[in-house]
Amino acid sequence: MKVRQDAWSEEDDLLLAETVLRHIREGGTQLKAFDEVGDALNRTSAACGFRWNAVVRDKYEDAIKLAKRHRKDRKRQMAQEAKPSTFTTQQSQPVYHSSAIATDPTPEINVSSVKKELTLQDVIQFLHRMNESGQQEGLLKHENEALKMENNRLNEKVAEMEQKLAKLKEEHQTIEEDYQSIIQIMNRARRMAILEEETDDRHAPSFRMDKNGNLEKIAK
Repeated sequence: MKVRQDAWSEEDDLLLAETVLRHIREGGTQLKAFDEVGDALNRTSAACGFRWNAVVRDKYEDAIKLAKRHRKDRKRQMAQEAKPSTFTTQQSQPVYHSSAIATDPTPEINVSSVKKELTLQDVIQFLHRMNESGQQEGLLKHENEALKMENNRLNEKVAEMEQKLAKLKEEHQTIEEDYQSIIQIMNRARRMAILEEETDDRHAPSFRMDKNGNLEKIAK
């Protein structure tokens, strides 16, 4: 009984995609592909089908279209081979583009017009390229989000610094006004001290020295 409950790995998803694409390309059904993957991974067919439709399928839309086109070409080739043909066996094997059919009953085979058969290796390489492209896109998205967050942080820092600068300017203006007030008070105090000193000098008594070397007060 299949009771596996662990998470799907990248290799599991890749095996699921390769198997489903191969069945599509060869004319099989997805149910058979899910059974095959379930046997390989010890999972149920329903679990494989759910994983394919919910997660994996959207990543391989181009590969699915390519596999369906190959299946269609394969069916067309088999139908042509089943019809009686005036060509030799060697000439009737390749599949031609519709533009390669001529009115001459014995046309020459143009190698460039023969469709290349899609191999499993081609699909694997395509899936790897799609996976790498998705990883690069995810990395760029992550870097973009990080840059946006850093830009928002810097903008907040700039706004905070601008607020501090405005506060410092306001404090500087207040200090400047206080300083001017102190200067004015000091100037008034200096002028008052000079006036008081001049007044004291006018009322102060004058003295002179007599011939005996004694000081005597001079009457004003």
